[in-house]
Amino acid sequence: MDGKCRKCGKDLTPDEIGASRKFINRGTTEFFCLDCLAERFKVSRQLLEDKIEYLRQHGCTLFPK
Repeated sequence: MDGKCRKCGKDLTPDEIGASRKFINRGTTEFFCLDCLAERFKVSRQLLEDKIEYLRQHGCTLFPK
């Protein structure tokens, strides 16, 4: 697994890797930082951060506490 954003090359956090898996495809091998993921889906970064926190609170294993 590559720990860099596919688009901008930024080092990724575990949440960013989890977000790519959750919002693109669980089996994806291409990961994006939250800024590039937000741009790709035409949503705000804040919306993605809120969704990640919601999923974390509801037990999604891609976003451990």
